[in-house]
Amino acid sequence: MNDALNLDDYIRKVPDFPKKGVLFYDITSILTEPRAFRYCIESMAEIYQGKRIDAIAAIEARGFVFAAPFAFRMGIPLFLIRKKGKLPGKTLSKKYSLEYAEAEIEIHCDDVPQGKQVLLMDDLIATGGTLNAARSLITDCGAVVPEIFGVVGLPFLHYEKALAPTPITTLITYDSE
Repeated sequence: MNDALNLDDYIRKVPDFPKKGVLFYDITSILTEPRAFRYCIESMAEIYQGKRIDAIAAIEARGFVFAAPFAFRMGIPLFLIRKKGKLPGKTLSKKYSLEYAEAEIEIHCDDVPQGKQVLLMDDLIATGGTLNAARSLITDCGAVVPEIFGVVGLPFLHYEKALAPTPITTLITYDSE
C-alpha cells in the first residue's frame, strides 16, 4: 500500500449538506484524481488478497464506483444493492430507518452466491443503517457477510453498534465532524 498518499487531501468536506448542521464527506473528489482512486482500489486489493472473498456486494450508487474495479481486479463477481424500484424482475427488499427518513433497498437473490463469502461495501459508513439492511438481505439470500468495507468511516456516529458483530474495515476514519 502506498502510505505516502494522504487520502484526507482528496475528500471534500461540504458543510450543511444535505441539511444544516451536517458535514458531508464527499468522495467524488477522489474520483477526479486518478492517483487517489488508484490508491483506494490498490489498497482494497492488498487488504483482501489472500482472504476468502467469493463475491462483492455494493450499495447504490457511489459504492458501485469502488466495487466494480475491485471485483475486476480480484476476479470475483459483483452484485448490486439498489434503492427500491430500480431492479427489474423478482427482488427481495428491506426497509430501514435513516437519521431523518425511512428508505428501502432491494437485491436480486438469484445473483447472491449461495453459501459463499460476500464482502459488503459502500463508499462511506455513517450510522450503518443501510449496510445493516443490506447485510440482512444478503444473509436472507443464503450467503455469509464476513466483513464490511468502506472507503470512509465515521465511527463517531457509532456504526459499529449497528453492524456488530461483523468486522468493519475502512481506508480512512473521521472521529468527529
